[in-house]
Amino acid sequence: MILQIVLLVVGLVLLVKGADWLVDGASVLAKKNNISDLAIGLTIVAFGTSAPELVVNAVAAAGNYPEIVFGNVIGSNNFNLFAILGIAGLITPLAVQSSTVWKEIPFSLLAAIALFFLANNYFLADSANLSRYDGFILLAMFGGFLYYVATQLKADPTVEGVENKDYSTMKIWFLILIGLGGLVGGGKLVVDNAVSIAQSLGVSEKIIGLTIIAAGTSLPELATSVVAALKKNADIAIGNIVGSNIFNLLLVLGVSSLVRPLDFNPSFNIDIYLLSAGTVFLFLSMFIGKKHRLDRWQAALLLVTFASYTTYLVMLEL
Repeated sequence: MILQIVLLVVGLVLLVKGADWLVDGASVLAKKNNISDLAIGLTIVAFGTSAPELVVNAVAAAGNYPEIVFGNVIGSNNFNLFAILGIAGLITPLAVQSSTVWKEIPFSLLAAIALFFLANNYFLADSANLSRYDGFILLAMFGGFLYYVATQLKADPTVEGVENKDYSTMKIWFLILIGLGGLVGGGKLVVDNAVSIAQSLGVSEKIIGLTIIAAGTSLPELATSVVAALKKNADIAIGNIVGSNIFNLLLVLGVSSLVRPLDFNPSFNIDIYLLSAGTVFLFLSMFIGKKHRLDRWQAALLLVTFASYTTYLVMLEL
């Protein structure tokens, strides 16, 4: 049991560091080939922040662990929205751009609603599952989101530049390869040992996915948003969370369902309700108090909600 816990932690560390090494090496390689910061941000860096969830889910889907697949994504999104945004908002009130309020936050809600209807098969007589056909729908929506981001950044090209680093070619490829290795190895360790721990404790794979794995794969978002909040960069702090949630729902679940059609446990609907309600609350918060700003009391409410719901989930298993 102790060995499984240690290996799970090692796997999570490998996932986070692997994503960091991969993004670092690939970004420098792209810069050396005169690829723009915008293109790097939209592809390599965006992929890197979702890489832990993507790899864990691909491994879990291949191993036919659908509860870990859904638990990881939905749990990560709730952790992002309630815990990370709550912590960042307590550090400093977060001013939000108008485009985020009116376009990106509603799009993240649309993604959650799309998952709800597709996974529950409301339009078909089949049992609840996320089929490959559903996966193509999610990926098509993701393509639409990327197109929106590209047009948005062309209209407002002010973006964080990628840090220029002078790495040798050997170091660049070493970082890329070790990053990929860390992601694959870490993902395998996380899934295998999470399943073993769940079986040993008599805890469902769903709970492990919603809590331990979800929080672990969200560590890059936590670090990014907390640092951004400390630097008073609200756009990155909140944009990182909203963007990550869209990536997880559309890209990660889309790819996962292509690896293997996934049976959907309707008990996850409660977690989707929570995610949807939290997204609506975030939208409404932009008009309560100071306009287009998440105040500290609102952030505290998000954090308390997350703590209460996590406690409720754990109590259900006791």
